Amino acid sequence: MEKDSFVAVTANHQVMPLPMRPRFEGANIRTWVGFKHLMYLAEEAVVQWFRQSDMGLQHLYNEYGLGLEIVDSSVLLPALLEIDDEVVAEVTAKQPGRFSVRLLVEREGSNISVLKGNVKVALVQERSTSEVKPVPLEIAPLVVSDVTATTTTSDRHDLWIKPGEDERSVLIGRDSRAFLWSWRARYFHCHYSDRVQHSGYLRALEEVVDRFLVDRGISVRRMLDERGWIPVVSRARVQLVADAHMEETIHTTFVVEDVLKGIAYDARMDCYVRRGEMMVHTATARILHGYAVSHGEAAGRLTKFDESTLIALTAVTQL
Repeated sequence: MEKDSFVAVTANHQVMPLPMRPRFEGANIRTWVGFKHLMYLAEEAVVQWFRQSDMGLQHLYNEYGLGLEIVDSSVLLPALLEIDDEVVAEVTAKQPGRFSVRLLVEREGSNISVLKGNVKVALVQERSTSEVKPVPLEIAPLVVSDVTATTTTSDRHDLWIKPGEDERSVLIGRDSRAFLWSWRARYFHCHYSDRVQHSGYLRALEEVVDRFLVDRGISVRRMLDERGWIPVVSRARVQLVADAHMEETIHTTFVVEDVLKGIAYDARMDCYVRRGEMMVHTATARILHGYAVSHGEAAGRLTKFDESTLIALTAVTQL
């Protein structure tokens, strides 16, 4: 690889547009594509930016022992994406490792945004690779020893387990409205033979919302059958703050922090791994959820929460 191939990393450089399509898996309600798959497209667009800049993931790993890691992504989702839409991705490098992403689709002869977001990338020094070449100076600003090096102390909130406490009492005790779900980091949540990756936490965010709604008696199926409502997401963010490793147990909390104008709830997910007597904070996420009408002439239109839904969303969790 020539030195000039890396110049784009630090420039205000745009490699796109790139045509893409959402995956069939993501059309769970009607032919609308869920937020997770929109964020998958943003992730893939940034990965493709690296490939078009002659920095493919395989090359970075095999030649320099570097694992590309998406450590932070935040998106706005201003319009619905349909399963047959062709998406044009625009990716611009703003600073080393920091990108803006837009996903565009054509509607009645005009391009509209279905995603506007920012993605932060790091190149992690992998321990499992064989002898590698020195890292080129042009990408050195992106190289870190681990995910923790990409965050500030204000992003990460480790918790001590005191005598007589366990994971549940510590995490629910922190916020009595929180819902707790624990899951094992299987190999398909990970990459580079080691770490839970960005998309693993994105999948966890989707699942913990579903489990929370079931726990509160307002499951997706029930709201569909009884009211014709389906959850929709207008804003989401997933940030890695420390490494979590394959086959560790990820203790995940989800809590509704605010209700906005009676039509959306702002919620937070936090993920922890127990190591000794400490709960190590590994990831955090935020999501803005509402409900849309799922069928008829009003399909896709936001609806206002009723009192029973508000009570369910904001109830206190019992220890």
